[in-house]
Amino acid sequence: GLQALRKGGNAVDAALATAIALTVVEPTSNGIGSDAFAIVWDGERLHGLNASGRSPEALTPERFAGLERMPAIGWDPVTVPGAVSAWVALSDRLGKLPFEELFTDAIRYARHGYLVSPITARAWAGAERRYAAFPSFADTFLPGGHAPRPGERFCSPDHASTLEQIAATHGEAFYRGPLTEKIAAHARATGGLLTEEDLGSHAAEWVRPMAQPYRDARLHEIPPNGQGLAALITLGILGHLELGRYPVDSADSVHLQVEAMKIGFAEAHRHIADPAWMEVAPEALLDAEFLAGRARTIALDRAQFPSSALPTDHGTVYLTAADASGMMVSYIQSNYMGFGSGIVIPGTGIALQNRGAGFRLEEGHPNRVAGGKRP
Repeated sequence: GLQALRKGGNAVDAALATAIALTVVEPTSNGIGSDAFAIVWDGERLHGLNASGRSPEALTPERFAGLERMPAIGWDPVTVPGAVSAWVALSDRLGKLPFEELFTDAIRYARHGYLVSPITARAWAGAERRYAAFPSFADTFLPGGHAPRPGERFCSPDHASTLEQIAATHGEAFYRGPLTEKIAAHARATGGLLTEEDLGSHAAEWVRPMAQPYRDARLHEIPPNGQGLAALITLGILGHLELGRYPVDSADSVHLQVEAMKIGFAEAHRHIADPAWMEVAPEALLDAEFLAGRARTIALDRAQFPSSALPTDHGTVYLTAADASGMMVSYIQSNYMGFGSGIVIPGTGIALQNRGAGFRLEEGHPNRVAGGKRP
């Protein structure tokens, strides 16, 4: 990221160069097969980007008959990876450096190696057992049959070649090229539903961030299908609870914040879904009267286990960057759970995220699993 700034790039270039490098040096949390979300202040206005992908069109609820929850590993929770589309969209609209220059350091780390940090090594070690049933995972991420130890050098030449193809084709190789073919062919050969058409139809979506005022601040979040709305609901409730009456970090202050966050998540888990399937408008969850009513359910003398009250008709890469012009970037790039699904496309270094594990199986739920849908 600093190198991007030294080359004359802006905060978007710095964030992207960092994010691309993190697919190599922190594969325990994110990768080329991740999704991404961003909010950018360009100095005058906010831009929101939702680069999460949809489930394969062929996916149906019947595939999970008899299960109580979505599987977390294997092909079933794999949705179209959106990170590469985020790199392209952000660079095209808001970046300054040539797209290919954003990949230089990441490609060097992948081809020539880097020393694995202690925190990343610890997360990596846990993956040995979790993904033991996936040979292509071991081929790519368990050199010598085990996870790299702290301080060991890890190289991934396949990862380097994939990044070179993405850089040279402005992302086309991933969604409509040779990498697309490899992903779809591996899916066909190993029981997955992801197709060339699923990948080719993906597009990152520019969105208008939602906001919630709190005292003299204003918090902005990506609208659904992202879960940032939970934080806005929480702030809206806390605005009715006069936290200033209690000492900072006192038991009462923390208790009120925890209780408000419980409600925020309860509403999020009930209502947030692909916007096309939501039963209530996202704005209804920030209605002042609704939030005031939810605040009145919180008591100082007891903890509660709230459910949604609105009637209806795991480890992640986060980074932020800023530059001298006032541009600021808030960016998430994630495999959802650690390395994600465990599905690694042979010969590419691409580990596919498992964000589809966030779907629900209950009939009638707005976030119920279906084809062509964002979890």
